[in-house]
Amino acid sequence: MLTHILLVDDEQDFLESLERGLLISGFQNIRTESDPRKAAVLFQQGEPVDIALIDITMPGMSGIELLEIIKSCSPATECIMVTSADDVSMAVSCMKKGAFDYRVKPLGMEELMVVIFRALERKNLLEIQKIGKQNKQFDLKDPSAFASMITRSEKMLRIMKEAELHAGSDIPVLITGETGTGKELLAKAIHKASSRANRAFTPINMSALTATLFESEFYGHTKGAFTGAVQDRKGYIEITSGGTLFLDEIGSLLPESQGKLLRVLQEGEYFKLGTSRPQGADIRFIAATNVELDRLQKQGLFRKDLFYRLCGAWLDLPPLRERKEDIVILVEAFLQDHGSGHGSKDIEEPVWTLLKAYDYPGNVRELKSIIQHTANLSRGKSISVHHLPAHVTAALSRKNHSVTQSCSDSIVPLAAVEKDHIIKVYRQTGENKLQSARLLEISLNTLRRKLQSYGIE
Repeated sequence: MLTHILLVDDEQDFLESLERGLLISGFQNIRTESDPRKAAVLFQQGEPVDIALIDITMPGMSGIELLEIIKSCSPATECIMVTSADDVSMAVSCMKKGAFDYRVKPLGMEELMVVIFRALERKNLLEIQKIGKQNKQFDLKDPSAFASMITRSEKMLRIMKEAELHAGSDIPVLITGETGTGKELLAKAIHKASSRANRAFTPINMSALTATLFESEFYGHTKGAFTGAVQDRKGYIEITSGGTLFLDEIGSLLPESQGKLLRVLQEGEYFKLGTSRPQGADIRFIAATNVELDRLQKQGLFRKDLFYRLCGAWLDLPPLRERKEDIVILVEAFLQDHGSGHGSKDIEEPVWTLLKAYDYPGNVRELKSIIQHTANLSRGKSISVHHLPAHVTAALSRKNHSVTQSCSDSIVPLAAVEKDHIIKVYRQTGENKLQSARLLEISLNTLRRKLQSYGIE
């Protein structure tokens, strides 16, 4: 996510030094202003600013006066006040007027980064709390980062907005959900929306790491560190330095390796095999699992302290059966990617009925596989029911058989139910064929054909 930072100070050298440090740290959207009155105009004009770093003593307008204007025009902007004097009463006054923090010059870049990330975390937390109270679509600041997430589901849009807000900080994120729901896609989107976007994103399948491999793969080793270590080797942490490490299938990590990962999360450092000097780990951690970690904890297979460390933010992706409003746009996107040239008009109505009725135990990944299968078999022609994989039609047959048995006392043929429903909608629209077709989500030609078969012209 692009973080908008405004630096306001009448000392030009100080401004330039801060701007350089922030650019090196990965922030891109930085604006400097030496005149506090011009900075005030920016807020009065509605300029979006996430973090404002403000000197207190400036000619023309004090930092305190500017703080009051900012909090009046843009309450969501987090303000960090900076001064040369360590004055407790001044600090208290700033905090009462809405400042996030008060710092004394000279400022070290490391100290400043800690304060900025803390401010972003609070800002994001407050925005996430607001999301729960909203009943509308959620606009993303950086939609391009989430371009791979195809959805119109309100539940998914809410999760994506939360993910974007969490991307603004470095807290670990845990993504849960069934297989095929898009956990790695969401992890990549968080990385792209973060200040680490221009650094590496390294996905690791944790189930493939044995206890003996873990330290060597994660931390790397020096030549001679163990038998077979014929040369120095970088580990995942060093390779990904400054970027994001995606720990897929974290529930599969062996208990003896969990404590070693916990140390990196807690201390922010690690020991390369064959060395006795710790190295810093500049990493953003995102973990994912399709198993219930609570259950693994009760079985003694997953450490509670590691779970709490990984779960700085928790995003739970819904299965496709709970977001079936996405099926149409997902199908069209998959057909587009397949290069078949198909659109929804090339899929026969019974196919749409079956696709919307199926429960997708493999979720979005399974739907994509089904569409690729049908597109290959149709060879550029309309997709019909016989192009669907056998396991899909078989599952629906079993489902329909079960429903039929449970309500055998009131069996009504499907064609009769369809006829009654179409005629009912047609009558309710005042026999408006175009409106009826839209409500029924079928083509106008299909509606005309069915009405004709019912003896209705």
